[in-house]
Amino acid sequence: MTNVDTTPTVGAINSTNEDSTGDSKHVLFQGEQSEDGYWRNEEGKALNVSASDLERHGYCPLSWQLSRAGVKGVGEAIEDGIKAHDEIHKVVEEYEANRQNAKKEVMIWSWWYGIIVVFLIDAIVFINIEDKLPPFIIAKYLVILGIVWLFVGLLMTTIPWRSWVGISEPKSKPPDEILIFNLELVEPVFQKPGFIGGWAEGGRTEAAFFFGSILTTVHGIALGRAEDRIQAGYILLMVALIWTFIASWRLQRVLISINQAEQTRQQTGFANKAEIAYSDDSKTSGLLEDLTIGLRGRPDQIVVIDGKFIPVEQKTGKVPKEPHFSHIMQLLAYIHLVGNSTGNVPPFGILRYGEESIFQIEWDEVNKMQLQNSVKEIQRLMVEGGAKRNHDRSGKCNFCSRRYACPESLA
Repeated sequence: MTNVDTTPTVGAINSTNEDSTGDSKHVLFQGEQSEDGYWRNEEGKALNVSASDLERHGYCPLSWQLSRAGVKGVGEAIEDGIKAHDEIHKVVEEYEANRQNAKKEVMIWSWWYGIIVVFLIDAIVFINIEDKLPPFIIAKYLVILGIVWLFVGLLMTTIPWRSWVGISEPKSKPPDEILIFNLELVEPVFQKPGFIGGWAEGGRTEAAFFFGSILTTVHGIALGRAEDRIQAGYILLMVALIWTFIASWRLQRVLISINQAEQTRQQTGFANKAEIAYSDDSKTSGLLEDLTIGLRGRPDQIVVIDGKFIPVEQKTGKVPKEPHFSHIMQLLAYIHLVGNSTGNVPPFGILRYGEESIFQIEWDEVNKMQLQNSVKEIQRLMVEGGAKRNHDRSGKCNFCSRRYACPESLA
């Protein structure tokens, strides 16, 4: 996961924290704790805390403070992690491209077979209609129906009927920071996003009436003017057969695209039919923020599962038996940010270690309270300083990328 910049803003002052790093210069903030427990500066803005801050603080508050003091993490694991995340992003991009291509191929193939069905219905009607009902009667009704639909379409285009029936606002959608990938298979033509209609404005509904009018009128005219309907029916059957052969070729393309999507899906480890709404490329990805509490960050991916936006955090390196507390805190931040940005809080988030180990972290009251307390504690340390090592494990210090600058290291 890309670190989010936490450069001090208005109200920051330089101070030396002798309790933690000796001569290292730290930046403390001017701020006070509000009634809700969060710390804010003189302008009333909450102090910024990133998801990466939560991860580092969860690992060790002293390591977090060293990071804020400008102490860089060193080690091959950091460089390997950056490369691994870039590779994961490329695979995710490839999977989403293949998945959307497969859906497009299926959609186009279904259109082709829809045309075949229309040809078959027309052929059956042309061949058998004289035995049931005079053709000109059916033709007359079809033309009348086409005219009625044309009138209804024109009327609906003229008047603002949507506002009269309560459809006065466009459907809410997630912010642009989340929708990195375009989830629309085909760019809308008749109704752009946010369309709400009005006087002399039409959308998909009106277009459907116009197309229906054209279709029924053309069928009515063809049925009424056809001199040899049986011959016309057999011609339509032949056309349907030829169209079936062509559609079979399209089916081959569908199967190939589905196979490509499945292969890349297995590489990502995502569930079947998972949609990728977002993937962090560290360059163009948007930053999610909750200005009320000062929290911000960028998850590795956001997938769409059962209509819910679910954040995914990818971790490289050694695979643990259970998810680390620091990683859980980082993921909880993303769950909160996604919910705050979309207005629909995810029921859980996903932690993924390697290709096989996947953990589901629930968004419950306990985790919600843990996140709030951690954000408040980090903000307090940003103002008061004094972060301390929170463990007595030499192994943990040994794996810390900033142990070389830590005065309390046990390694």
